[in-house]
Amino acid sequence: MAPHMTTSPQIPLLRAGDRLTRAEFERRYAAMPNVKKAELLEGVVHMPSPVRHTHHGLPHGLLARWLGDYVRATPESQLSIGATLRLVDENEEPQPDLVLFVSPTKGTAMIDAEGYLVGPPELVVEVAASSAANDLDQKLRIYLRAGVSEYLVVRVEAAAVDWFVLRHGTYERLPADPRGILRSEVFPGLWLDGPALLRADDPGMCAAVQTGVRSAEHAAFCERLARSPSPEP
Repeated sequence: MAPHMTTSPQIPLLRAGDRLTRAEFERRYAAMPNVKKAELLEGVVHMPSPVRHTHHGLPHGLLARWLGDYVRATPESQLSIGATLRLVDENEEPQPDLVLFVSPTKGTAMIDAEGYLVGPPELVVEVAASSAANDLDQKLRIYLRAGVSEYLVVRVEAAAVDWFVLRHGTYERLPADPRGILRSEVFPGLWLDGPALLRADDPGMCAAVQTGVRSAEHAAFCERLARSPSPEP
């Protein structure tokens, strides 16, 4: 009996280090549902190592709750966790830990027909443990080129928080106040207590953002979003 033949060739596995187009990256990624995170960075596939609770899961959870508090107080803002970004450059498709963006009808990012977030969101957040060098080098360049307004990196092993803001075509570090509070320029009222985050102090982080969303700046921002017209279709 002749061997069984098929007209549907097997889709190659997605492997770290592969150089792929965005279309081929998405085709292979979709065929591997067991893979939870893979990114295409400057045309090269990156697949992170297993995630530790102390170095990633815990700070990730704290940041998600922090951003969730802000979103609940800020109409027209949305939070996305672990979603793939389709950026302008076809060689780049990162999957950041957290993204905060203004409603697609009023902000810089949109949601396409397949449900992907397309274009630069206003804020990208990454938790960096062993990937710290990558997050502060390659990903920083990618988000800068894409026009992401603010980029927040939590470097767990270094016990440091870096918040970058896009000014005049480059990223500058957002300074903290004497108490270690970082205040977003793009999202008024989004205040982060950096020392509280590093010591895993959830109530401390909550107190800072709750103070921020009670500020006059936040109220004015919400009014501005409510008044701003949606773009023509």
